[in-house]
Amino acid sequence: MDKILRILIGIALIVMMLTGTIGGWGWVGVLSLATGLLNFFPAYKLIGINTCKS
Repeated sequence: MDKILRILIGIALIVMMLTGTIGGWGWVGVLSLATGLLNFFPAYKLIGINTCKS
């Protein structure tokens, strides 16, 4: 669920930035999209959160 949300939020931020709805901070969507697609979010590792079901 976490992965799907990050991908959807990333796409939404990128689209809103490209259409001029939000400013340049929409590039954060690229980070969100990348972490969703790559299955790795560095901040989770730093604070000890694991969303992967083993």
